[in-house]
Amino acid sequence: MHVLILGSGVVGVTSAYYLASQGHEVTVVDRREAPAMETSYGNAGQVSFGFSSPWAAPGIPRKALKWMFQEHAPLKIQPKPDPAMARFMMAMFNNCTPERYAVNKERMVRVAEYSRQCIDALRRDTGIRYEDRQRGLLQLFRHEAQVEAVAKDMRVLSECGVRHRLLGAEELTTAEPALARVPGKFVGGLHLPDDQTGDCHLFTQRLADHCREQLGVEFRFNVDIQRIERQAGRVERVMTSSGALSADAYVVCLGSFSPLLMKDLDIRLPIYPVKGYSLTLPVVDDGGAPQSTVMDETFKVAISRFDDRIRVGGTAELASYDLSLLEKRRATISMVVRDVFPEGGDAAKAEFWTGLRPMTPDSTPIIGATRYDNLWLNTGHGTLGWTMSCGSAHLLADLMAGRRPAIDPNGLDVARYAA
Repeated sequence: MHVLILGSGVVGVTSAYYLASQGHEVTVVDRREAPAMETSYGNAGQVSFGFSSPWAAPGIPRKALKWMFQEHAPLKIQPKPDPAMARFMMAMFNNCTPERYAVNKERMVRVAEYSRQCIDALRRDTGIRYEDRQRGLLQLFRHEAQVEAVAKDMRVLSECGVRHRLLGAEELTTAEPALARVPGKFVGGLHLPDDQTGDCHLFTQRLADHCREQLGVEFRFNVDIQRIERQAGRVERVMTSSGALSADAYVVCLGSFSPLLMKDLDIRLPIYPVKGYSLTLPVVDDGGAPQSTVMDETFKVAISRFDDRIRVGGTAELASYDLSLLEKRRATISMVVRDVFPEGGDAAKAEFWTGLRPMTPDSTPIIGATRYDNLWLNTGHGTLGWTMSCGSAHLLADLMAGRRPAIDPNGLDVARYAA
């Protein structure tokens, strides 16, 4: 079967890897000049299987109102007449009940935990390296209320078999020794020893090289995807700036741009671009830098270690498709890394970046079939695209081949929104 994949971010390239590994002929098309040049380029660097949690959680509507008046808030909204933003926010707030949170959390952890197994096997099978570390993630709490609130997440982690441990303030340095330099700042933390870190851009590019050289995948770059043409319940072709492209099956992995392409097919994807920012700092003091990933729960900022760099990612901004770099967002994530690891990196030499995360209102990706026989979706992974990429791609490849997948696909495809 010839499969045409639209999009060469981490989700598109992992989809190509698993489909080609099962013997399919695969072509990947992207408007950029190389793989992983947009959302996958400068993400937070965390592969956080156990930390997979919905943004839509009990209490978020009240917190969102409070954050509007805070300088260093994790969520910012750019007021503008945008019906898509209004629909997304309403749907997200509707998912903020304890019942919906529990359902969405289980779905996310189901995919993420499978993805952990898949990326470990991929690393063994391909031998690719990407400044990766397998040393866990530490979620840091500044307030006792945060420690109490994490109990519901720990129950889901236990049910899904995800290893975790709640640490007291005096135990935090066992996971991250550099925290000894900021005593009294945190009251505790949740340690997830199976989480990982690395450079997503490097991972995607090296996996794309492997797909091309070892599996025969064809990549077509600098090709604009214009529209999908259908006939009699099937996709017939994809029109591009290089002409019409046809295949036996089609997979949409276009992240935040997926709904724009699907609109003409009468498939409504409730995906909204949530803007995120990152800094990449050179390490100046190894002993004062993180050894893996820490997540500051108060500011929702992740700080990850590469070989000789620190990646700091955070802030969720609702601003449609605007990609302007705002210095006040830089100030927030810069403040957090200086506060947590004041001696680890050189913020004055940081690279500042922004990208669009394709968020769904329930924070769960959309993986699976559509009403068109040969059109499939693997999109909407939000802030956890790399975390869930290998699991969602392997699941999709099995579904497309009619194989029984390793995890239950129920509740993961687009049909859940029709219900």
